[in-house]
Amino acid sequence: MTGFLRRHWLLLLLLAGGITLRVLTWLAYQPALLYIDTFRYLDNLEALRPTDLNPLGYTVVLKGLLSLGGFGFVAAVQHVVGVLIALALYSLTRRYTSRTWLAAIVAAPVLLDAYQLQIEENVMSEVWFQALLVGALWVLLSRGEPRWWRVALAGVLVAAAVLTRTIGITVVLPMALYLVLAGGAWRSRAGWKRIGVRTLAGALGFLIPLVAYAAYFNSQAGRWGLTGAQGNVLYGRTAAIADCSELPTGDAGLLIFCPPEPLDERLSIDYYTHFRYGDPNWPYVPLPDDRTKEELADEFAWTVIRNQPVDFVTAILHDFSKNFAPVKTTAPNDVPVERWQFQTIYPYHDIGAESVQIYNATTLAYDGVLPSVNVELAAFLRDYQLGGGYTWGPVLALAGVLGLLGALGVGKARRSGLRAAAFLATGSGLIVLLGSAAFEFSWRYQLPALVLLPLGGALGLAAMFGLAKRDPGSGGRRPKMADYPDEVDDGAVADFRARYGEAPLTPLVVVIAAYNEAKGIGPVLRNMPTHCGDLSVSTLVVVDGATDNTAEVAEDNGAYVCVAPRNRGQGGALRLGYHLAAEYGAKYIVTTDADGQYDNAEMPMLVKPLLDGSADFVTGSRRLGTGQYDSKVRWLGVRVFAVLASILTMRKITDTSFGFRAMTAELATAVTLREPQYQSSELLLGVMARGARVLEVPMTMHLRNNGQSKKGRSLKYGANYARVMTGTWLREYVLRGGKRRAAAPRPVRTATDARETA
Repeated sequence: MTGFLRRHWLLLLLLAGGITLRVLTWLAYQPALLYIDTFRYLDNLEALRPTDLNPLGYTVVLKGLLSLGGFGFVAAVQHVVGVLIALALYSLTRRYTSRTWLAAIVAAPVLLDAYQLQIEENVMSEVWFQALLVGALWVLLSRGEPRWWRVALAGVLVAAAVLTRTIGITVVLPMALYLVLAGGAWRSRAGWKRIGVRTLAGALGFLIPLVAYAAYFNSQAGRWGLTGAQGNVLYGRTAAIADCSELPTGDAGLLIFCPPEPLDERLSIDYYTHFRYGDPNWPYVPLPDDRTKEELADEFAWTVIRNQPVDFVTAILHDFSKNFAPVKTTAPNDVPVERWQFQTIYPYHDIGAESVQIYNATTLAYDGVLPSVNVELAAFLRDYQLGGGYTWGPVLALAGVLGLLGALGVGKARRSGLRAAAFLATGSGLIVLLGSAAFEFSWRYQLPALVLLPLGGALGLAAMFGLAKRDPGSGGRRPKMADYPDEVDDGAVADFRARYGEAPLTPLVVVIAAYNEAKGIGPVLRNMPTHCGDLSVSTLVVVDGATDNTAEVAEDNGAYVCVAPRNRGQGGALRLGYHLAAEYGAKYIVTTDADGQYDNAEMPMLVKPLLDGSADFVTGSRRLGTGQYDSKVRWLGVRVFAVLASILTMRKITDTSFGFRAMTAELATAVTLREPQYQSSELLLGVMARGARVLEVPMTMHLRNNGQSKKGRSLKYGANYARVMTGTWLREYVLRGGKRRAAAPRPVRTATDARETA
């Protein structure tokens, strides 16, 4: 507990502040804050019309929440969602960097920003939109290179975001680019196959919910769409900048839609969108032809865009730049910033005649109370907000720049494994801001950036300055590998072929996975037998993204060396070695470690059952032979996992993690191997599930000849080892219906029997 507090003290401090501020906000405004949009949602709770201005995503959520409580309950839930978003961002950042301070910085804007607090107190869709965006990022980024089912789930979440706020559709572009960039898959033909599969899965996950919703829309409106806000969105933007002299003089319909105000006296986009176009009686003159109001509005907007493209783009970029201003103010014709600031009196927005009475009747109906303000708490929150309690615009700009620089590979980012993740978070944040600015500027529309840009900036910073974890996105656990070959395999094989050509290896190949083993691998290679029976032995060392000179030492000692460009774990290195050895002519494969724990002189006894055809897979056992243990926990673990494996497979097994093994190359390359680190039990259970003849023989195991084990803490390693063993059993025996051969020999029970067999 003390260690946890010490590691996460900064987050806990921010969390305490964020929760306190949310409690004060909830108490200050009872039962909640109601905005103009709130009444649109309420008006559609029963009918669930898809043709209204807002899509139905939040309406459905609100309907469910109001069935459980009133507006006070809704606001409380939204505050909880805000805290959960911050925790999710913290956890996601920690999966890419061990710097807890950096992860805390990412969570801070959501926890402490007063505009975020205010919007959570409003009965509005913003916090749910943020949560869906963070959920999509979590699904894509939390476990390394995304598998197809995770991409499909992310597509569903983005579709839900679109049905909550249609601006979410802009996120599709950075998400699609991320699917190409993730894991460097674009570098190989096999990688492009993975890109195609996951892109298809993402497209289906995204399109199926939206097409279903659009079909419902069509059933109600007689046309396809997602929201009734299709004619007024572009009209409001273009009406504010339209030069009416550029319109076709012969088109009376378009001229009706041009604002009567002089160009330099135009009103706000919000006014033209909601009050002029939104007035059901406007235009106040008959339309001159068969075109509808919506058709004329669309045609007017696109005519202005074609005639004034520079003005249109300039206006959007100008509004986009406002997001990064140091102080939140109201520019001419913008939505007033006061709408998103705490007030010391309850804010009754103009929703038509008798607005106050409508507010009062609404809160009485749902909560049984009138709208009220605790003046002291509201004054404190207002002072906090206006006194700087919000995310400074230049900080968001800096986060965006850091994210882009990291995505571009500046500094150490090129080999960090964080570039695609930094691009996804930063690109999503920027494109949501840009898409919102294309409609109109409002400080409310900046809020999605609070959950996207700081994350992208932190990932970019970690990438550029070498602060990334060795296995980005793993959260301390290496992600499962994709099918062979992935992009690391392709790069390593291409490099091996460039150095050794097509010269075949011997029929018996010893495969060694090595990560930073320069000090210990030399003696292992020098003591390697040159023959087993009539077969000559060649040694293949797979250097797993080492940062020392392991590759040079191995090559100097006569081994073939394959260098993986990125560290993935022993399982990834061995799998690569199996396939490479088989491709270069190996018939039999032996595995051993680079740290001198196994006695190479025992290799002939290990290989003999393969050569005489009595077994397909032979593994040593320290319990049948002699074993030294570096801890009592490991001594116990060997026995516990042997019992577990015996129960799962209904076969007597004495040692599941002995690394000195021999097998046919055909078997080694046929077994499904996905585990990068806890691979020994996955291989053993995998070959048994395929009906292979498995044999245990007594062997010797020493302590390492140098350094410390890379298996980490014994208890943590044991927990993950058990997870992999049971997961492999479920996959191979339950889902795939693994079976044993009836004629498979029983494992060797005593050293005497084994030696007699040998």
